[in-house]
Amino acid sequence: MYQKISSLQIVLTMLISFFDGYSQGVTTSSISGKIVDKDGNSIYPANIVAIHTPSGTMYGAISQSDGYFTMLNMRIGGPYTVTISYVGYQTFIHENVFLKLNQATKVDATLVQGSNTLEEIIITDDEDALFDPDRKGASTNIGQKQIITMPTIKRSQKDLTRLTPQSDGNSFGGRNNLYNNFSVDGSIFNNSFGLDFATPGGQTDAQPVSLDAIEQIQVSLTPFDVRQGGFTGAGVNAVTKSGTNTFLSSVYFYTKNEKLIGKKVGSTESPNNDFSDNQFGFTIGGPIIKNKLFFFISGETEKRTELAHGWIADNGENTGQANVTSVLESDLIKIQTRLRDYWDYNPGAFQGYNHKKSNNKVLAKLTWNISKTQSFSIRYNMLDAWKDDLPHPEAVIGRGPTSYRMPFENSSYRIFNKIHSVMGEWTSTYNNRWSNKLLAGYTSFRDTRDPKSTPFPVVDIFDAHGNLAITFGSEMFSTKNVINQDVYQFTNDLSYITNKHIITGGITIERFYFENCFNLFYYPWDTFNSVDDFLHNKKIGDPNYNPDVDIDFNQQVIESGSKPFHWS
Repeated sequence: MYQKISSLQIVLTMLISFFDGYSQGVTTSSISGKIVDKDGNSIYPANIVAIHTPSGTMYGAISQSDGYFTMLNMRIGGPYTVTISYVGYQTFIHENVFLKLNQATKVDATLVQGSNTLEEIIITDDEDALFDPDRKGASTNIGQKQIITMPTIKRSQKDLTRLTPQSDGNSFGGRNNLYNNFSVDGSIFNNSFGLDFATPGGQTDAQPVSLDAIEQIQVSLTPFDVRQGGFTGAGVNAVTKSGTNTFLSSVYFYTKNEKLIGKKVGSTESPNNDFSDNQFGFTIGGPIIKNKLFFFISGETEKRTELAHGWIADNGENTGQANVTSVLESDLIKIQTRLRDYWDYNPGAFQGYNHKKSNNKVLAKLTWNISKTQSFSIRYNMLDAWKDDLPHPEAVIGRGPTSYRMPFENSSYRIFNKIHSVMGEWTSTYNNRWSNKLLAGYTSFRDTRDPKSTPFPVVDIFDAHGNLAITFGSEMFSTKNVINQDVYQFTNDLSYITNKHIITGGITIERFYFENCFNLFYYPWDTFNSVDDFLHNKKIGDPNYNPDVDIDFNQQVIESGSKPFHWS
């Protein structure tokens, strides 16, 4: 079966929000506040300047007639130094201000009249304040401190999003993870086709972006901002790092093997199987032009080898052990010998074999401070991942290893996930009243599979109890399985700042394009009631079965009208 599906979504938004409750964007943050004198009278027009200290990026605003001000589309993180000045008053300086993703930071100021010599009032801020009076709706912000210090087993964002009280790391509020909305720098990173895993790369146990490339993560369950949507579970948004005026780099290596894990569970002791898991990566970032143009690059590779499964066949001496199946080792050897000697087909081992996985990921980002009112960034990231997998444990009877079933090694398959994504963001501020943010991007997902078997029928052998006991041949679901996804998106939000309100109008265009090819019976499917029936060619339901005549391993069997599909 071969399908082409295209979907186009266009959303127009209009939002009027109270000033102190506004939360800007999904890749940026904002600062707001009110400026008064010691008697509580509004000061107008005070000058407000916020400088992102690591990069020298500058943002400015002027207070309105009621003393309120706002600065939108600001770079997340910090520290920022906010300076507020007005003629005849002492300069107010607020240091160590850190901005959280998609969350307004309040900086109120009371200016004190000065004499001929103006003095500075310096106030420092606690970036780890537990309670935020401006937070609206249930959300969790995870910053650099948590990302660096939180223990993580798989170096996955799931190890961080579990900080959300309503979550187990993947499900939020009890909802299936396919109901979540995942994004990176504003670009859609859902598995839009809806198979198996919520995020692309999940089928190969790979993360689309290295944890060391992420600046902040926000989990929103009940956002008040109309621009956040497309989910009934949670919106999980990650923003990647950008370069600064300081050259920073890191190199890391993680390794695990059987010597680093225990041998006992409770009172039960078991020898460890050999395995290895090695992860290597680096980051580097810095200025190309100081205060103007910055770069950031992250690269990571992971290799893992481990036992495909822990089940072993019954050899007459191990009967009754916890990991011993009801399948006889002698039967498996007979089948193995028959296939190798008569058919010149190697089914592989039936126990004690390893599976592997590998993934490589790269992220590169440029940030350009065009002027005091204009900034632009572009990010590219790539994932190239694959993983060996056992036959499906449940679908169409199920062929994975169990207490009563043993598949041969070459009934496994290798699944490939490849991602290429480009996202650009342009932010602008005009006349202290208008602010605009434009996002545009393209993401390509390519999911393919490659059976470990050379062309050979899918063969199932049942036991005396009617259970599928032994299976070998080409993996039933993966011979020509392909899913290609292309996602195009464009978003533009224009905001107008009044005294206590912000009016935002915008447009979002999303186009999803899918190609899906699924050939369930690409090769013949033969079934036998016993090992003896297989050895004597007694196929179920076909008394005249003759494999020498009936099987052509190089010819696809067209049973469902499917046709081979080749992606180029």
